[in-house]
Amino acid sequence: MAKPNAKKTTNRRSFLKAAPAAAAAAVVAAPAAASAQGTAAAPVKKVHWSGGKPPEKTPLFSGIVQHGSLIFIAGIGAHFEGDIKAHTKHVLDEIQKRLESVGSSMEKVLKVNVYLNDLKDYDGMNEMFLGRFGKEPGVRTTIAAAGGIPGKSLVEIDCIACV
Repeated sequence: MAKPNAKKTTNRRSFLKAAPAAAAAAVVAAPAAASAQGTAAAPVKKVHWSGGKPPEKTPLFSGIVQHGSLIFIAGIGAHFEGDIKAHTKHVLDEIQKRLESVGSSMEKVLKVNVYLNDLKDYDGMNEMFLGRFGKEPGVRTTIAAAGGIPGKSLVEIDCIACV
């Protein structure tokens, strides 16, 4: 009588020996299959410069970056005298302008990070934030930044959206 476990071990070993070759073949075949189906090539990083062209000096960071159908908006603050409501409104208006400049919108925002200078401003920020991202807003994280936000801004907000 044959041992039931011996056959399983042999099949498993055969599978494990063949698996790397099969995986490699699948990786090679995937791009060919995708282009045969008319699927686009891999996404590419694209920086959207203010004014349409890069600055002469290399900047510390980019304000708007697109990768495929994702849009990344760098943190925006409000560097003027005012209260949390004025600052939050200004920042959200700026985010909206930037999203619309690249073919997206507030309704297409997937993730928002809010950095408050002081957590006591949470309710005032929420008052201005409510409804700005449509009926189905994306996810959000809110923190009070240790050491505060650089400059005079009481809030800084960044986001990720889709086009």
